[in-house]
Amino acid sequence: MKQIRAMQEDAGGKGTLQINVTSLADSRPIAEAQISISYTGVPEQTLERVSTDSSGQSDVLELDAPPEEWSLDPNNERQPYSEYTLDVSAPGFEPVSIAGTEILANVKAIQNVRMRPSDTGGEEEEVFVIPAHTLYGNYPPKIAEDEIKPVNESGEIVLSRVVVPEYIVVHDGSPRDTTAQNYYVKYKDYIKNVASSEIYATWPVNTIRANVLAIMSFTLNRVYTEWYRNRGYDFTITSSTAFDHKWIPERNVYDTISVIVDELFSNYLSRPNVRQPILTQYCDGRRVTCPDWMTQWGSKELGDQGLSAIEILRYFYGDDMYINTAEEISGIPSSWPGYTLEEGSSGAKVRQMQEQLNVIAEAYPALPTITADGIYGPATEDAVRQFQSVFGLPATGQVDYPTWYKISEIYVGVSRIAELT
Repeated sequence: MKQIRAMQEDAGGKGTLQINVTSLADSRPIAEAQISISYTGVPEQTLERVSTDSSGQSDVLELDAPPEEWSLDPNNERQPYSEYTLDVSAPGFEPVSIAGTEILANVKAIQNVRMRPSDTGGEEEEVFVIPAHTLYGNYPPKIAEDEIKPVNESGEIVLSRVVVPEYIVVHDGSPRDTTAQNYYVKYKDYIKNVASSEIYATWPVNTIRANVLAIMSFTLNRVYTEWYRNRGYDFTITSSTAFDHKWIPERNVYDTISVIVDELFSNYLSRPNVRQPILTQYCDGRRVTCPDWMTQWGSKELGDQGLSAIEILRYFYGDDMYINTAEEISGIPSSWPGYTLEEGSSGAKVRQMQEQLNVIAEAYPALPTITADGIYGPATEDAVRQFQSVFGLPATGQVDYPTWYKISEIYVGVSRIAELT
């Protein structure tokens, strides 16, 4: 109990946490999953017990966290987030334990938990331990590479255009570590995970945008150049900070980062007359210096000064850097119509969106079914608003760019298994 009191006294702030539980087999929500929450340092003392609703979601929980200022000060040496352990169980699924869910003050943490169906009653627990954030822990600095890869070598470039992949394969270790596991990860989930692991979600919005753009451009360079596959490896990217970015299996992400990734996910960084996305390398700027790259703490300072994302990026990478958009997005039924769908809209795109929402509602019973008539009326607006609330988007009732692709993503997830079976 003394340890718990000491943690509470050290806290000084409050953060929030929402837990989303889905089946690893078919992406459908798991209702009535039981979740116990404790301090990671005191796992035997349960702080809260909650269960999931029909959408597989817990209530939004308020938890102790250190003061927000600790994550805003580059000279602070204290851990700016608190750590919690989550034990999750549900009938018919293997239990999951996640130790180290990170809670920052004044930010909503989102912990996605994917449970494996079990034929044995669920006795075998799957355990994940989240290591320290890269700005707080000690990790190897990035080994410098050329930001533009040569294109005249045979087999070097295999894609004729920049494509946002649906999935990438992440090697959870250094490239030559043959014992490290490969993970098949949705592209947007990968970006959200890396950004949540490498910057603080309390930072200015434009700082987050600049860092997300740098992470996406780096990742799409690895995809476009087939960097590792052309060297005989069977993965897209690694989780080693010496070679790529820090990606952590089953770590939590944050709402401030998630919304921005959904907004920007098809973008990358370009230079004139260069087809490939730029390999935008960076360092923290405090423990490690990198004169020709962006520094994370430096980007935070520029965000505090009111600079836009592209102004921050140009400050570090030069004035000829600009934001580009991928020519293709993989794994979607059809692309965004190019304008926001809202009450009064009509046509084939509205009907397609309504049909997809109805398929999603079969898996998420809290969402209403609607008439797929191609007319965007009040019932459609309400269904969109409820969808946005469940999936962490601003609840406007309008289908903008992020909402269109989120509907596509969830539709593909819940319908793909059904189609295969």
